[in-house]
Amino acid sequence: MLERAAAIFVFVSLAVNVFARSEDSSRAVAEAETVYAELRDANSIIGAIDSRLFKSYRGRDRAGWEQVFKQYQKRLKTALAALPTAGLSVADERVVGLLKTRLDALSTGPVSEGSQPRPCADSTRKDLDYAALRNAMVGCFTALGGSLHFENGTVDRGSALGMLAELDDPSRRKALFYSFIPLWQAINGDDSEASAYRRMIVMASADAAKNGSEIDAAVRTFGVAPAEVERWLEQILTLWSEVMPDQPVEPWDYKYASGAADRLLAAKIPRESLRPLDERFYRDLGVDLNRLGVLYDIFPKTGKSSVAYTDFLTYGRTLHGRWTKTIARVSASYAEGGLSSVNELVHENGHAVHISAIRNRPVFTDWPDDFLTEACADVPSWSVYEPAWQQKYLGAAAPVDASLRALYGNVMLDVAWALFELRMLSDPAADPNLLWTDITHRYLHIVAHAELSWWALRVQLVDLPGYMVNYGLGAVLTAELREKLREEIGAFDAGNRRWYPYLSDHLLRYGLERPVPELLREFFGRPVTAQALLDQIRRLTPSTH
Repeated sequence: MLERAAAIFVFVSLAVNVFARSEDSSRAVAEAETVYAELRDANSIIGAIDSRLFKSYRGRDRAGWEQVFKQYQKRLKTALAALPTAGLSVADERVVGLLKTRLDALSTGPVSEGSQPRPCADSTRKDLDYAALRNAMVGCFTALGGSLHFENGTVDRGSALGMLAELDDPSRRKALFYSFIPLWQAINGDDSEASAYRRMIVMASADAAKNGSEIDAAVRTFGVAPAEVERWLEQILTLWSEVMPDQPVEPWDYKYASGAADRLLAAKIPRESLRPLDERFYRDLGVDLNRLGVLYDIFPKTGKSSVAYTDFLTYGRTLHGRWTKTIARVSASYAEGGLSSVNELVHENGHAVHISAIRNRPVFTDWPDDFLTEACADVPSWSVYEPAWQQKYLGAAAPVDASLRALYGNVMLDVAWALFELRMLSDPAADPNLLWTDITHRYLHIVAHAELSWWALRVQLVDLPGYMVNYGLGAVLTAELREKLREEIGAFDAGNRRWYPYLSDHLLRYGLERPVPELLREFFGRPVTAQALLDQIRRLTPSTH
């Protein structure tokens, strides 16, 4: 009897000791994660300073924040080195693995999305590696795309694309379109194999074969074969070609041909109205952007990033038992107002409300995969092209057909770019000008101009090869999400205060915690398909051929 009691005592003692060690290990992991949270905030704040959102934050300038960054970088290395190599729970093992990966990513110093890229001239250098060559081409978009010479002045790339939908004079549209030539030549030269882009896409294809690409991520998210992804893109473009006029349009006239809604409503959306319109719409969707504390830098500046983007300034986390909210920042360059500008700002604010909705431990409080990220932001931004939104927020609405052509005309360009990148990554020796000409002529009825590298309108094509699939094929997911939301909460194009609570609870709050394919299967209760997007395109009145 005594021996049995002794054995029980020993067993209980061992169990208590194991539990205590497990608790100690979990506490140590949590402490390391807290250090990581401080490191990540410092990194993001440095990025905001480099983007010139402000010169200092919380009383520290860039040098001060870089010192904070280095301190927490050192502390995180020490904390991770001190963790036990065995006996961690499965959850803690995952967290430690992520912390080590993030530390490696930040090992060379602060990473700044808004920092200055390499000079454009570097794109001609043959000694640059994959990352450096991409960075130099981003520099071309900043330097050349930020100051296109048009008539008696200059215009930035984003404003020029908006103007192509608005200028009534075809000769002015052509002149504006041709103002992009210095940028296209910097990216693709004379379209020879020695051009910056063609050298880069060979590297991108090799990198994708080794490390995977955005296309591979799409395959995982949708759970389909790569051939099925390409078939979806072709199917969408084919249907679009059937509702488009047979009459070919010049590339500089494409946006004008589908931009009647933009022109009809342009006077209703001056530049100064962009933020108030966004704030009102999101309040009607159940979220107050001002209470979230979103920061904005949305007007042109010399040397500013040529692409609109949203990023974390500081990451939300629990401190002393209370949630400290995420602060998001939005960067864009709106020289003019208009429907396309308000659509883009609604999209960027969609990112802001997404990351603000995440409620998780620090290592999971981050962007989910790019597909869900972009699709969720497009869910509210597509509403801008619905007559219900226009009537409520502008007091006037364009005809349904004109509004949908304006929306899907841009979406189909994204789908075309997605197909272009899929094919370029699979066959990097292909001629990009000929490939783009074939896609746009066949499906968008655009007159062939293989002498122009006019596919090089989007900085993502050189910054993150393959990323355009998140917009192109992402339209499939956007249409599915919009349909599902209408089924669950009712119409929301003119506002619905159930929108943000419902979407936050079912999708947005997880951040990186849950794999997106699993989350989408649970949300829809079935695999994602292209049917919802095809149904939306069929709302258009077929053109008379």
